[in-house]
Amino acid sequence: MSDEEHHFESKADAGASKTYPQQAGTIRKNGYIVIKGRPCKVVEVSTSKTGKHGHAKCHFVAIDIFTSKKLEDIVPSSHNCDVPHVNRTDYQLIDISEDGFVSLLTDSGDTKDDLRLPTDDNLLKQIKDGFAEGKDLVVSVMSAMGEEQICALKDIGPK
Repeated sequence: MSDEEHHFESKADAGASKTYPQQAGTIRKNGYIVIKGRPCKVVEVSTSKTGKHGHAKCHFVAIDIFTSKKLEDIVPSSHNCDVPHVNRTDYQLIDISEDGFVSLLTDSGDTKDDLRLPTDDNLLKQIKDGFAEGKDLVVSVMSAMGEEQICALKDIGPK
């Protein structure tokens, strides 16, 4: 064999996939599904009977977890659908910058500064008002398919 070492330039991540396959017939209401490349929460599932040529079909109505847009898809129940890995993490709010980014405190004591304020006006107002009043706020961040967004807020009392 040769004595020279091979150096590979790897631009891939650790291989943790953003989605996993699940049979369409097993996906239920309040589950998650990828429709048109977007992670969605299923709000309605209806299954049609098998027709002349075999497959029962599942009709999914789902809402995008980040944009709140309604999406629909029809898939044969025996086929696989992509299901996103959805994680929800709580962080303590440290600061809100002028440009709309937030500073969050992670469990390990580090800061996370790459998240924008949410686009939902109601949640945005609650966060800004609570922060202005000097309350200790904990925000829930939902992440799926490489996207992250603040989705909820908890007040843990005054500082």
